[in-house]
Amino acid sequence: MQTVNDPYQDIRPYHDDEVPAAIHRLIQDDEFINAILSYRYPHASGPLGWLLKPALKLYLTQKWRNIKTVQDVQLHVASYMRKMIKTSCDNVTVSGVEHLSPDKAYLFVSNHRDIAMDPALVNWCLHQQGLDTVRIAIGDNLLRKPCATELMKLNKSFIVKRSAKAPREMMKSLSQLSAYIRHSLDEGQSIWIAQREGRAKTGLDMTDPAILKMFYMEGRKNKQSFDEYMQALNIVPVAISYQNDPCDLDKATELDAVNRLGAYEKSEFEDIQTIVKGIVGQKRQVHVAFGAPVTVSQATPETLASDIDRQIHCLYRLYPANYIAAGEAHDSVTAEERALFEQKLAQAPEAARDYIRQMYANPVINAQRAASDQATISID
Repeated sequence: MQTVNDPYQDIRPYHDDEVPAAIHRLIQDDEFINAILSYRYPHASGPLGWLLKPALKLYLTQKWRNIKTVQDVQLHVASYMRKMIKTSCDNVTVSGVEHLSPDKAYLFVSNHRDIAMDPALVNWCLHQQGLDTVRIAIGDNLLRKPCATELMKLNKSFIVKRSAKAPREMMKSLSQLSAYIRHSLDEGQSIWIAQREGRAKTGLDMTDPAILKMFYMEGRKNKQSFDEYMQALNIVPVAISYQNDPCDLDKATELDAVNRLGAYEKSEFEDIQTIVKGIVGQKRQVHVAFGAPVTVSQATPETLASDIDRQIHCLYRLYPANYIAAGEAHDSVTAEERALFEQKLAQAPEAARDYIRQMYANPVINAQRAASDQATISID
């Protein structure tokens, strides 16, 4: 329920005073405990399996007893990130973060390849620079289980109500979301949001103008011009580049199914399995590039989307697999890298191979087009 005093209660992350109770609910949630046990101890369902549940609850109670605030949660997540990066990445590099001011709140509009890792890596890079972490926009389609909602709201996530279908309900939800984003920025809290709904499974990172129209709803309500309001949001494009996408075959399989059958039906736990694969899967090199705040002048949602895209496409770091898939020569393309990419294709069903090539090739095409557009703008 939302209240007059807290109009964002049903979508916002938890506040400091709500953290201990949320952690207690999480520890007492049998689905959450069972999920950990099935992941960490998949063969422990024998005669003594029932002993593990209370033991795990006791362990978590002790391990998390000192987590009292949102900042405590963020520091705890940072320790997990450190371990995850060590085991699943060769290296994580960052550019542009040094130009961000700790005294400003930013609306980071990011390309979107991985459900959990994209905002987590942005947060990691900000944290390493001594900057505050972001509030994360997350679709309610990922929050079907109460324990998932608890975890996300503990980790500074706010809810985007994608399940709203009736026009009036959709407008109300989008208006609340727009107001909450501005409210967060006014509080000095930066925001991470994907440039469009859903991951860019084809590797085509394109900003949906509808996202920018949603941002502006609060500005229109306050009778501000599009330019004036959007400039005040301090929009910064972010490009996240993975040398290897652990979920590439799953994305290709989905794209093939949509092409052949017209639709793709996810299994009940597919989103959770995708999140886990994205976290623990091998990513090799990862680069997070923060762009410059977008200048808004005589803009429309469409032209502003193009400006954001241009930065993301120019900032995206290209790896050997990208050049190989695009058929482009590059110094980074070695015989070993070619063999690795061929091995990736060989492990995929034949129907999925072209989609894998596309998702790695498209960032090269995007970058070439963005460089050409930038040159045209410079000449003009």
